Amino acid sequence: MTKITLSLFLMLFSCVVFAQEKDNYSITFSSDNLEAAVLKIEAETNYKFYFQEEWMSAYDHLSLKQEFKDQPIEAILSYVFSDTNLNFLILNSDVILSKNILIHTDFPGLVSRNSQETEVNVNNAPLFYKEFETDENEIVQSNTTKKQEKEALKFIGKENKNVAQNKFFTITGMVSSSKTKEGIPNVYLRTENTKYSAVSNINGYYSLRLPVGYNKLLVSSVGFNTIEQEIVMYSNGEVNFSLLESVTELGEVVVSTHRNEIIKETAVGVTTVDVEGVKEIPMVLGERDIVKVALTMPGIKSAGEGAQGFNVRGGKADQNLTLLDNALVYNPFHMFGFFTAINPYTISTVDIYKASIPSEYGGRLSSVMNIKTKEGNYDKFEGEAGIGPVTGNVKMSTPLFNKNASLMVGARATYSGWILKMLDDKDLKNSDASFYDGIVKYSHKINENNIVSATGYYSKDKFNISADSLYEYSNRVASIHWKHVINSKNNFNLQLSNSEYKFGINYRNNPGTNSDFGFKINETQLKLKFNYYLNKKHKLFYGISSKLYNLNPGYLHPSDIETSIESVDLEQKKGLESGLFLQDEFTVNEKLTVNGGLRFSLFNAMGPATQYFYEDGLPKSNSTVTGSEVYDDNEFYKTYSGLEYRLSSRYALKEDLALKFSFDTNYQYIHMLTTNTTQSPTDTWTLSDLNIKPQASQQVSLGIFKTLEDDMYEVSIEGYYKKMKNVLDYRVGAEMFLNETIEQEIVPAEGKAYGVEFLLKKNLGKFNGWLSYTYSRAFLRTTSQFDDEIINNNQYYPANFDKPHDVSLIVNYKLTKRYSFSGNFVYQTGRPITYPIGTYQFDGNQYTAYTDRNKFRIPDYYRLDLGINIEGNHKIQKLAHSFWNISVYNVLGRNNPYSIYFVNEDNKVKAYKTSIFAIPVPTITYNFKF
Repeated sequence: MTKITLSLFLMLFSCVVFAQEKDNYSITFSSDNLEAAVLKIEAETNYKFYFQEEWMSAYDHLSLKQEFKDQPIEAILSYVFSDTNLNFLILNSDVILSKNILIHTDFPGLVSRNSQETEVNVNNAPLFYKEFETDENEIVQSNTTKKQEKEALKFIGKENKNVAQNKFFTITGMVSSSKTKEGIPNVYLRTENTKYSAVSNINGYYSLRLPVGYNKLLVSSVGFNTIEQEIVMYSNGEVNFSLLESVTELGEVVVSTHRNEIIKETAVGVTTVDVEGVKEIPMVLGERDIVKVALTMPGIKSAGEGAQGFNVRGGKADQNLTLLDNALVYNPFHMFGFFTAINPYTISTVDIYKASIPSEYGGRLSSVMNIKTKEGNYDKFEGEAGIGPVTGNVKMSTPLFNKNASLMVGARATYSGWILKMLDDKDLKNSDASFYDGIVKYSHKINENNIVSATGYYSKDKFNISADSLYEYSNRVASIHWKHVINSKNNFNLQLSNSEYKFGINYRNNPGTNSDFGFKINETQLKLKFNYYLNKKHKLFYGISSKLYNLNPGYLHPSDIETSIESVDLEQKKGLESGLFLQDEFTVNEKLTVNGGLRFSLFNAMGPATQYFYEDGLPKSNSTVTGSEVYDDNEFYKTYSGLEYRLSSRYALKEDLALKFSFDTNYQYIHMLTTNTTQSPTDTWTLSDLNIKPQASQQVSLGIFKTLEDDMYEVSIEGYYKKMKNVLDYRVGAEMFLNETIEQEIVPAEGKAYGVEFLLKKNLGKFNGWLSYTYSRAFLRTTSQFDDEIINNNQYYPANFDKPHDVSLIVNYKLTKRYSFSGNFVYQTGRPITYPIGTYQFDGNQYTAYTDRNKFRIPDYYRLDLGINIEGNHKIQKLAHSFWNISVYNVLGRNNPYSIYFVNEDNKVKAYKTSIFAIPVPTITYNFKF
């Protein structure tokens, strides 16, 4: 075997070309790779091959299986090299191989990339091997500090003399960050003359048509070095790019990567939380909190200060799906709802869908909060930590396995007991509370087409409001995610997750009543999602998901042998929720984009279970039970299903003005059981069964969006109307504790909600922030004909979280590069409440008379917070970069009511108000990165 050199090429070309042999040959290939096939031809013919040895090793995977009988050598060679990028030239008894290009014997003209005197058009002419020399990774310095990288010349396919000179081919691929290995959206790819261009999509994939022959391509994006790539196109092919982050020292420049984003995106009712900006907003006890920031946005609110859960567009707290790296977190709050249960230092992005919910998500009526954690650093060890008056946080990451993998670890704990002693509420003042949470994320880029990541999360809270009871609750989450790129247009994501939430109450009062009470829910989900980029007009995703619920509704166990309490274990509940989904983002033209989706959801209630049957036309009670049936383990005894529609569209009236519309339908098969005004950590859940139907909703939204002064300002107005059915409400005096027949306490209700949301946001400049205002109403009503199931005469009444007016003002002023001031003001209408209005005697017993449900309201809520932010100096060579936040929560000392309760004293009903923070609360927090 002989290596061919450039001089041999020239010598052979200068030779006289003799007539080639016309003999035919019989050769059989049986699972031969390329090198074996070439050796077989040399052994069985009189032909000698010339090539570079490394060309053969690239095709060790080939398996050639073909039998030739009396065939010319050209036919045999055409088959052997058909699936390679090698061409061949037969000169007498010699076969000369060339990579990508054709060897021409008629000398059409030499083409040089570096010469200004080319004889032919480089985009159309055949190319001569000698002229294409390049230095790999050559760095070209531009007139700014941003670097431009020059990559080695790439050949796509192999030259074919039968291809027309004006033909176009398509290259596709992915543009990713060399640091995080994730796709980069909105990357601009163009030829040097800007005649041909493309932009990468949200996942970093692109598709670009280029003419046959030589092209110079520039790949650029804000915040990354530009790549200069020379490409010779001979066929369709794939080229992936990896961009380095750029470090540019400039004057006072603000770079925005979201130019006109609210105009371009199709979705309406989507809120994105600026995770980095959260640190500058003064929060209770100095703790960064993404949910508290989300509550300052239109359409998202809580029932009150210190309340767990949040309400979106008139929906209950259990109608929100909170996801952490695709796994559900049932209770994403710490310490009575004061803090979010996820370490803010580990969060990358937070998107909240109030409408236009993607069809891949199901199982909730009102919203999806999609929280993505940060990738670990693939290049170096780094970390971030913070110390505040209540909590301490830390996050670290490090590269692994030659920078092909990364590990991120975050942890947070509280030392908050002292702060509770300052509160007004006597119960809280004498209580104790602590919590901690931890998160681990491992990411591994196996190759260009396969990325695997795994996330583990655990949080635990302990608190006691009275000395004899200890409350505990915990979240456990695990997920694994495999992303596989099939080709430039197709990829899929396979996700497996498990979530568990449980709480317990350890009651220790006296040996006769000591007991343990608890609840647990566990779910496991498998989801397969395909992304298919059909063309510039259609982007599809589709897939299937299935989720298995295992639910322990409650137990009560005696804790010592002297306890007289009997052990109680409610019957386990199981259910299987599945979904098929399809969505298409259709770009009709530059002005109109339509995003349509379908989701078919299916729920199967499963045994083991005991289900009761009741008389038709009568309220459910022990006296109307007609029988029961026991179902075996994993037996399907009730099936619900429904087709959910997801439609949104955007019409650009102008470049900076867009009108958007959406229509959503949703089903929910799991229900939270609570009679509290707000969500509580001790709330339990139940599944739909024979007697509890799934909740359902329909929502229509319409909005107009405008940007001003080159994207410096954003203005939006959105309106919505939502209808709900089978929402759970409860009879007066409902007994929820360890109730085997919970359906007897439930009153199905209809719901309606409507509102208008306004947002004015200033993105750029020393002075920035936003003003949001929401006018919204949320109502429920019963439709029963039985007195004990009728609430407010079957008329609509305000839901517990109905707050018509909600105003938030967030402002930041950057005095210098290191010093800034921030503040936020919040005003909300007081939530509804039911007042007792007197007492009455009946059969010798005294009873309390109440008004209609939620007829009155507690006083309105308002609060002002102020803060000062101090950054350390901006020297690059430092051990750590610091950030101080000094803030005062509730500057005005407003005694905002947390709750109002009533007592009967001297035959008079008296009302008392409790507050959480009735005085200004100053805090200092120190954060640093290393």
